[in-house]
Amino acid sequence: MQTRAIAKNVGHPPRKVRRVTDAIKGRSVPEALAILKFLPNMPARDVYQVVASAAANAENNYSIDPGDLWVINALADEAPSIKRFRARSHGRASRIIRRSTHITIYVSDDPNDLPRSVRKRR
Repeated sequence: MQTRAIAKNVGHPPRKVRRVTDAIKGRSVPEALAILKFLPNMPARDVYQVVASAAANAENNYSIDPGDLWVINALADEAPSIKRFRARSHGRASRIIRRSTHITIYVSDDPNDLPRSVRKRR
């Protein structure tokens, strides 16, 4: 049974979050949580919370043991950006874009749900 959890408008750029999500795709949930706990990247904290939430959703809604779950897919999609201007020399302005991310984590109790590209790494 597949379950998901979503965190919207996380204050990290999608490019940096994707580096973290790529590290946990295809891993078991306990292993993914251990990896995220010790990654030095700042987005790892937010991804950790989403993975823990997806595991809790599976446990509460379908009575699945979190130790039996696998991270099927981890997505980092672009969310609305905040656009601002900063003063520059000679009376000009430059644009500042603060990007944010929607993080989606899919977990399943069946390891056969893993995509083929991820199965090869296991």
